[in-house]
Amino acid sequence: MSQATQPLQIPVVKLRSQKQRMWQTFIRNRPAVLGLILVILVVLTAFFADNWFIALPQGKEPTPLLALFNPTKQDTRNRLVAPNNEHIMGLDSYGRDTWARIVYGARVSLLVGIGSVFLGGTLGTILGVVAGYLGGKVENSIMRVVDILMAFPSLIMGLMVLAVLGSGLGKMVLAIGIVLSPTFARVAHSATLTVKENEYVDAARAIGVSKFNILRRHILVNIVSEIVVLGSIWTATAIRVEANLSFIGLGVSPPTSAWGSMIRDGTAHLSYAPWVSLFPGLAILITVLGFNLLGDGLRDVLDPRLQQ
Repeated sequence: MSQATQPLQIPVVKLRSQKQRMWQTFIRNRPAVLGLILVILVVLTAFFADNWFIALPQGKEPTPLLALFNPTKQDTRNRLVAPNNEHIMGLDSYGRDTWARIVYGARVSLLVGIGSVFLGGTLGTILGVVAGYLGGKVENSIMRVVDILMAFPSLIMGLMVLAVLGSGLGKMVLAIGIVLSPTFARVAHSATLTVKENEYVDAARAIGVSKFNILRRHILVNIVSEIVVLGSIWTATAIRVEANLSFIGLGVSPPTSAWGSMIRDGTAHLSYAPWVSLFPGLAILITVLGFNLLGDGLRDVLDPRLQQ
């Protein structure tokens, strides 16, 4: 067969779905993968602190698993014992196992971090979307309140809310959620101003689609990626704010474990027992670093401008 009569060879191109492209973009980002691993480790540590997920007889408390020891059990005869084979992170000033308290403290940090971001993100996104779409006096009223709230530092704002509500886990989630909501409102507002100018929004408005359905089906769907990225990054901030509030005594009530209160308890013994404050500080560092790296990776995946 001559060269002129040979069949044309068409190269086969393997098409990838959008999810496959997003996943490959994410796994090529090594810091993002490291952040995901750190977050998963912290979540698993908090989940498997004890066997609470196993059905137990009525009145029987869960048995520590990863925690190894009861975080509230005191051994005053062995105060401030250095790390050893039995107590891998030593004992605190009350004779409580530091590793057990860090493991149980991870639950408090994750509950406050994720819960407050969900609350603040939901509230702030609703306000920002409504203000951006409706405009006029509604926009001016909402955004001026947002500007006033953003003028206060996050820690000061959290102190003000907790001073009114009092201390406690649920109240801390509410306080930090209120602190974070203006940031979400600002991002959602600016994104809504951009999205509502698109032609498909004008077309939906022209055929009589209600404002609620436009906000739900066309606005929120197109700004959710920015909210998710912001939420992952601000989860780290919420955990840091929770540690700050616990450090000054406005966190969860004793003897519940919290990383911030553990650091505070160890400040009086830094010269001869630094592990009491060092290990919970490292726990905060690892968790905050993991969420920040994960947030940066999600931004690279979900932001279409960076994909281009």
